[in-house]
Amino acid sequence: MIINFSVQNFGSIKDKQTLSFEADKSKHLEDYFIIHSIGGIRLLKLGLLYGANASGKTGILKALDFLRDLVLEPEEKKTDEIKFNPFLFDSQTPNLPSFLSIDFIQNNIRYFYEIEFNRKSILKEQLSIYNPSKATVFLRTTNTEKQFSEIKFGKKIILDKSFKKTLESNTIWNNTVLGGFLKTNIELKELKEVTDWFSNYLRPIVLTKTQLDDYVTSEIESTDIKKEDIISILKKADFNISDIIIKKIERDVSPDFLDFLEKIVQPPEKSLNEIKNKRKITTTKIELEHTINDVSYKLPFELESEGTQRYYGFAGLLSLLLKDSMAIPIDELESSLHPDLFTHFLLSFLINSKSSQLIATTHNREILNNKDIFRNDSIWFTNKDENGATDLYSLSDFDSSVIRDTTNIYNAYKIGKLGGSPNLGDYFIDIRNEK
Repeated sequence: MIINFSVQNFGSIKDKQTLSFEADKSKHLEDYFIIHSIGGIRLLKLGLLYGANASGKTGILKALDFLRDLVLEPEEKKTDEIKFNPFLFDSQTPNLPSFLSIDFIQNNIRYFYEIEFNRKSILKEQLSIYNPSKATVFLRTTNTEKQFSEIKFGKKIILDKSFKKTLESNTIWNNTVLGGFLKTNIELKELKEVTDWFSNYLRPIVLTKTQLDDYVTSEIESTDIKKEDIISILKKADFNISDIIIKKIERDVSPDFLDFLEKIVQPPEKSLNEIKNKRKITTTKIELEHTINDVSYKLPFELESEGTQRYYGFAGLLSLLLKDSMAIPIDELESSLHPDLFTHFLLSFLINSKSSQLIATTHNREILNNKDIFRNDSIWFTNKDENGATDLYSLSDFDSSVIRDTTNIYNAYKIGKLGGSPNLGDYFIDIRNEK
């Protein structure tokens, strides 16, 4: 579970900003919002980010996703650049290191991971563990002139003699130690626990353009998601869907299509060889069955509305969030969803989930009109300062002079009292048609 996530000099974020899931002292909606963790830590299940367009909401989620990729998808060559942009609206920041850190819990153990980097290399990296007091697992530093990384382990870490040498040889200067660990067959419990957390708990970002239907369908086929669960979720969301029909269709492929697959698509070699040998390709077709007045009608998935298609994917995500323990970042959660369905999705997650977390950006202000379904510490705002940099702050950061128990949060946000909203000009646009 995520406790805190911090980012500095990354995208639109200049100074250090921290997204925290530590709950404040309020007992409001305790049974639905709060995960009780080790050491009495109370963690929030939900974080909603509000803000104007281009204020940095998505940037927070992308920074979290970038950290995940940095760990799980290490570069193959030391000449490869790390693909990100530092804060660019400043003469100094492009030449300064960027910084990410995350404080999290895995299998009832608290870890703290922090990393400094630029486009060429990982400059510094440290993993600490609380057992019960904070202790170093490893500290990595990089000699940028020699392009060599040195790893020092904490006093309580017991290593095989060849372990350190093997790990250092696999940790090239633009890879994390955790990424280097994934390239080896060596074992160290703390590193395995942390890489497992990044792989299994922290899931990839879901963008508005992310096609979830293929993923959800494959999870149904592999039985990781039960079809009955998806149908139940869709029914509760008033989609009147009684069945999901998944068909495998095999068709011949031409030499030109094989050439296209090999040169452009570049599927895994095993899959490509299988297609070449069979001269056939198998595709999956989805149909949703609608039962109306006791009569069933099948509709191809591509003919369903945008909202139905998106919620089919969300139904899959919701079933995973309830069944397993994971954190999913979602950009523009309300996209293609009716406001009531947006609220229904959030409440279904909050009421039924145990130890999962949802981090989402949104422009949906209606939820702020009902204090019976949100906590102040679960609402965050992004605002651009006068230098074009992102400021991130929580609704719970405001004192009683701004937010009282009787304050209408929706109206306060709507009139700009809380920030995080666009500063718009008048409606007159002078377009001159001069020739």
